[in-house]
Amino acid sequence: MFGFGKMLKDYLELYKISQTDFANKLGISQKHMNEILNGNTEISSEIILAINLLTDIDPSLILLAENKRKMYHYLHSNFNTEKEIRQFLKSYHIDELNKRKWVTFKDIESSTQTALDILQFMNIKNFDLINKYNDNRILYNKKDDADMLKVSMWIKRCDNLSKQQTVNQYHKNNLELLIHELIIEQNKRFNVNQLTQIFNKYGIYFIVEEPLKGSKIRGGMMIKESNPAIYMTKQCRKKSSFYFALYHELGHIKTDYNKAKSKIIIDSENNDEKLEKKADIFSLNTMIREDIWTEIKNNIDEIEKICKKNNIPVCFATSRLAKEGYISYKSKLYQKYRDSI
Repeated sequence: MFGFGKMLKDYLELYKISQTDFANKLGISQKHMNEILNGNTEISSEIILAINLLTDIDPSLILLAENKRKMYHYLHSNFNTEKEIRQFLKSYHIDELNKRKWVTFKDIESSTQTALDILQFMNIKNFDLINKYNDNRILYNKKDDADMLKVSMWIKRCDNLSKQQTVNQYHKNNLELLIHELIIEQNKRFNVNQLTQIFNKYGIYFIVEEPLKGSKIRGGMMIKESNPAIYMTKQCRKKSSFYFALYHELGHIKTDYNKAKSKIIIDSENNDEKLEKKADIFSLNTMIREDIWTEIKNNIDEIEKICKKNNIPVCFATSRLAKEGYISYKSKLYQKYRDSI
């Protein structure tokens, strides 16, 4: 039996306290006392504090026991069998969460405890609120519930990792300074830790974490209090693709800062909203300025010279040339400068 009632019953028997006497000390009826002992009623915060005063039982233990009782009843009132419950919990990708250590499951064999661990990870009151919260909070063009769930879990994982970072105060003027440093950094060997230090210095949380299997997320951004947060994946292993997605998120900070106070803006391979197109244009122009891009298109044979003069990784130029059809992905030029992270 789940719930604090059994624990309290054992306590009263151990210390030879009558249920009637304890009910009188709590100021409740015998009927109410029986309901508590048998797990048939919720225990109010007032009674929890009173029990703590009379017994020295930690209120957190009472709440934990009661949460287990509520979860047990929720699961068994919504599903007919234990097999159905396990199938429901598997839809929350518990095997992958456990394998990747995103969640520390206290007792993976217990459906009730596993459900509580998932809700704690998701940082939400109950399962019925998850889809509604995701729809209201996450700006994402896909509407498939399973895909949205993976996205929201990835966001929670990134949120947890961001708690380990200390960031400076953010000012909108920081963007120009940040981009200046990134243009220097983009020519070096890819280094997540160095990128994180740069972003944190300018008041931005920065996380790179792979999503759950099957997700098509490039990245996302939000505002945590007054500090922007950029969450990235390495779905495409090319350096040019990663920086395109990175500058894309900076474009959102530049133009969608206020919107991101109430929405988490998630970008995937399939997004084609106006919001995304503006960020794409910002990203392209940050990687290669428009006048330089024109020069590159008209002088492909001199691409190395042009890129070196303008401090642009050659892979940025060759990737864009291939994407826009000026050269083939199979061409020697593209293959020569293909750069993975």
